[in-house]
This record gives sequence, C-alpha cells and structure tokens, in this order.
Amino acid sequence: MVPHPREEMFSVLVVDDHPLLREAIAQRLSSMGAGTVHEAASISEARTRALASGPCDLAILDLGLPDGSGLDLIAELRAQGWNRIVVLAASDDPSAVRAAFQAGAQAYLLKSASPGIVTDGVRRVLEGGLYADPSVAPLLAAGTRVPATDNTPRELSAREVEVLQLVADGRSNKEIGEALSLSALTVKSHLSRIGRKLGTGDRAQMVALAMRAGVIR
Repeated sequence: MVPHPREEMFSVLVVDDHPLLREAIAQRLSSMGAGTVHEAASISEARTRALASGPCDLAILDLGLPDGSGLDLIAELRAQGWNRIVVLAASDDPSAVRAAFQAGAQAYLLKSASPGIVTDGVRRVLEGGLYADPSVAPLLAAGTRVPATDNTPRELSAREVEVLQLVADGRSNKEIGEALSLSALTVKSHLSRIGRKLGTGDRAQMVALAMRAGVIR
C-alpha cells in the first residue's frame, strides 16, 4: 500500500473488542501513514486512552461495545475535540447509520467492506470530508427527505447532504470544494440545486431545514 501523497503521519485511536480486527485495522492505518495507533477494547478503556493521549487526528470505533453504545463514545470524543471519527460496524441498518452521523461521526464503514473501501473512507475523513460505505449509501440516501419551505418533502442526494453538512460546519465554497475534490463552481451548482429543492437561497435556512429533518447534525 503506497501512502496517499497528501497524507502525513497521523495519530489514531482504534476501539473494538475483537483483538484480531483491531490488529488488522492498525496495520492498514500504519501502511497509510499512521505514526501512532492507540488501541482500546471497550468504552471505559477508550476513555482512559483518550484522556491520556488527548485528541488524535482520527478515531475508528465500533458501535456495539461490551460496556455500552459507541454512539455515546462518539458524542464524548466530539465534546473533547476529536474532529474526525469513523464508525466501523457490522450493522447496515439505515437508522444506525443515520444515528452515527447525527452523533458526530464523519464516516460509516462496514466490517465486511473491502480493504480498499476502508482506505477510501479513512482518507476522505482525514481530508475533512464525509463518507458512507457504498453498500449503505443508497439506504442512507433514502432517508434524506427534507421538508422545503412549503412543507413539501424533497429528497437530497448523498452529495448534496455532504455539501450541506460542510456548510453547517462553516466552510466556504472553496473549502467545501477542497474537502470533496470539487471545483468551487460545482459546489455553487450543488447549492443552487439544493436551494431550488428547498425553496430558499439562504444558506442558514437551508442548513436549518436539513438539521430539523435530522439529515445533518
């Protein structure tokens, strides 16, 4: 595995109760340029590691942990300044996927995913973007209906949701383009389409409508 040219050494916390899976993830991350990989098998152990290390560049965690829900851990890490969180879980339930994103995760990957998909998801998050495993993306998109200003439900594409989330994060069109590997003109085009669907050209109102519908956090 050749490291992505834009990547530099990064630190990561891997939280999963299966030792072999943790080891496999750690090896793949090291091949991608991870300089420090902390491991934890439970929420309590993850809390201890997080407190000792401070926010790492990335956290990868399961949702089903022996001492609680990974959703709670996501919220805790976000509150402590962890800005890049990847969920690696067995469930492809759309409600679990949406709950993970709403809790603050930037990516949702399946444990059954190929190594290439895991690598793509991690890279996207390291670059500041969002990522959903290709096998769950259609299921996730099916739940991205947002009531427009006239209360008529309008469906947003997965890419439009990504753009809106970055708008909500305070990113400029240029920054959104860099995060999603799009030109500023393409970002503007996406925003125009979103505005037509939702009945408003105001960025703040578009974000508010999407947040109210639970599509973005």
